Amino acid sequence: MLRPQPDDVSVPPGAPAQLYPLGDAAVVVQFGEGISPVTHAAIQAFGAHLAQHPFTGLRECVPAFTTLTVYYDPWLVSDGGRHPPYETVAATLRKMLAAAGAPAVAAEADLVEIPVCYGDAFGPDLEFVAHHAGLSAAEVIARHAAPEYLVHMIGFAPGFPYLGGLDARLATPRLAQPRPLVPAGTVGIAGPQTGIYSLPTPGGWQLIGRTPLRLFDAAWAAPSRLRAGQRLRFVPISAAEYARTQQHEP
Repeated sequence: MLRPQPDDVSVPPGAPAQLYPLGDAAVVVQFGEGISPVTHAAIQAFGAHLAQHPFTGLRECVPAFTTLTVYYDPWLVSDGGRHPPYETVAATLRKMLAAAGAPAVAAEADLVEIPVCYGDAFGPDLEFVAHHAGLSAAEVIARHAAPEYLVHMIGFAPGFPYLGGLDARLATPRLAQPRPLVPAGTVGIAGPQTGIYSLPTPGGWQLIGRTPLRLFDAAWAAPSRLRAGQRLRFVPISAAEYARTQQHEP
């Protein structure tokens, strides 16, 4: 089935947004084509606007790299079947996009430090990444730990952060054959992205290190340690420091 063509919408100060249906109970609002702090700011701002001004039938909003997916109750938004659900929600969102205006300049988020033990059993693909980049393992670690990353979204698994800001030199293809199990806390690279496995799951990213911190626990008041919009920095640690930190983790 052909996907309906998106509706063009302008989000001040001129960044294009597009709307299209996702199934019969969601609208995708697309703010850009690539990973960008500007696109991220627009997504966060509109998500906050919707949280402050929810329409009848709104269920939840899910941010991603370039989109905000708005889930709704079709029966409620259609007023008991009197109006077509998607068209009703799309019209509401177009009005809200126009009313929201340009994203406000957000206050700079606190910098979260994530300790990482790189290489050896913690990062079995470090040497491959180094060879692919034409660098030494030490240079890969230094380049990976140098930037301040932006948490663009949480996804794939609960608490898994997708980060923007990886040094382009470190971009490395995914594994041809994914591993059946990657330990929680493992830091990986896949193409131009880096992220942290929050739970033990299968995965095809190049593994370069591991953090002793837990990123997700369903028993916590806020189950995910990280959230979209935060800034993050990796701090290299030794295996002994890894063991000490892990012992003190709740």
